[in-house]
Parts: sequence; structure tokens; C-alpha cells
Amino acid sequence: MNDLINKTSERMDKSLSSLHQAFNKIRTGRANPSLLDDVKIDYYGNLTALNQAANINVEEGRSLVISPWDKSLIPEIEKAIMNANLGLNPSTSSDLIRVTMPTLTEETRQDYIKQARSEAENARVSIRNGRRDANQEAKESQSAGDISEDDLKRLEDLIQKETNKFIGLVDLELKNKESDLLEI
Repeated sequence: MNDLINKTSERMDKSLSSLHQAFNKIRTGRANPSLLDDVKIDYYGNLTALNQAANINVEEGRSLVISPWDKSLIPEIEKAIMNANLGLNPSTSSDLIRVTMPTLTEETRQDYIKQARSEAENARVSIRNGRRDANQEAKESQSAGDISEDDLKRLEDLIQKETNKFIGLVDLELKNKESDLLEI
């Protein structure tokens, strides 16, 4: 029984981690180095994450400063950021790249909130799918005679409690992201 609960909890935790990654891609008015996590550059023939080829720091809360370890990568980094469809325009000054976060209009804020809600709903669906699969596995164990009917009910209750816990965490993450997006 504990194995099933642990396996279900791990699966639900992966859904929550996926939501964190999706939320990091939704830009708020503040600069955050995680915005560039998915930006890949051609680093001597290998596709490499930008954060593995340069230092990325926040400057004055509204801009990112990228300091590549190899200065010859500056044009490649600029091109990768512009091609990442993040709505960011990098500018180069000597051996640094600055990416200033544009202020969000009310319309873009609402679009980002819709995107965040959609990502949160996808996470909830994934968590519910984990519950469904765990309940199915528990019913199969009961049908095979491995657990009693009372154990099945207890197991289903535990699975539901895990589901409620993770859905509550998703709702909390969404609420925090929405407040970040609405902050001016």
C-alpha cells in the first residue's frame, strides 16, 4: 500500500515540478534568470543551455546581464534570445549582453494570466490522472485478493488526500503567479 501511495505522490510531484518550469517561462515585469533556462546556443558544435556558457545576473530588478565565458559567443547568444520567442531584445555593450524586461501592458498581463491558468489546469489534470491510475491499481490488487475491501477504501482515501494536497499546491502556485503578474 505504501509503495502505491509513494509512487502516486512522486508522479503528482513531477506534475508540480512541470508547473514550476512552465510558470518560470511566463514572464512577469521583473527580471529572473530562469526566463532564459530554455535558451540553447551552439557552443562549439553542441547545443548547450545558455546558463552553462555564461553568467546570468539580475541588475536593478528590471534587466538581466549576461556575461559569456567566451566573448566570441555574444552574437550567437543574442540570436538565440531573439529566436526564443520570449519578447526580449538583447543589447550588447562591450563584453556584456543586457536584456531589459519591457513593462507589461494590461492586455499582456491578462494574456499571461490566461496562460498561467491553462498551465495550472494541465497540472491538475495530470494529478487527477495519477489518482485515477492509482485507484485502478488498488482495485486490481483488491480483485486479485492481495488486499481486502476495507484496505481498498483506506487506500482510496489516502490517494484522495494526496490528490487534494497537490491540487491545493497547484492553486497556491497559480495564486502567487497571478499576483506576480498583476503587480505593477
